[in-house]
Amino acid sequence: MIKRILLIMFSLLAAAVILIPISLFYILNNGNPYHKHLVNKHIPQHLEELGYSEEDIIEHAYLQPKHLINNDVYHGHYKVVFADEPQLEYLYGVTKKGKNVVQFCEKETLLGPRHYGEMTTDESNHSEEFCIGYFDNRD
Repeated sequence: MIKRILLIMFSLLAAAVILIPISLFYILNNGNPYHKHLVNKHIPQHLEELGYSEEDIIEHAYLQPKHLINNDVYHGHYKVVFADEPQLEYLYGVTKKGKNVVQFCEKETLLGPRHYGEMTTDESNHSEEFCIGYFDNRD
């Protein structure tokens, strides 16, 4: 009986030693799957509610930044490039409290494919009334 208990405990310990590093490696490289689910669920729905269709949007995708962003939102966020403003990449996030979709005030300026210029906070065609700072609240 004691040998059986020791075998079970050793098996659980071995599984933990193997699975924990694999899980951490996955999350560091691909982001938190729960955050990705929330972002991919809420933000496209928000854009539809605002009246945007597939024809209005050139590109949209989930992003997992390698640097710290605003702590009020989940780390993974969403980029959107609109057809009438192909030089700007709008960034959206989902708040931790309330799971509300917010637009970041900063927009990426696209100079070419995967080539970015300065971030801008200027008012543009698709700027929402309320936005939050991308780099605010990073403590």
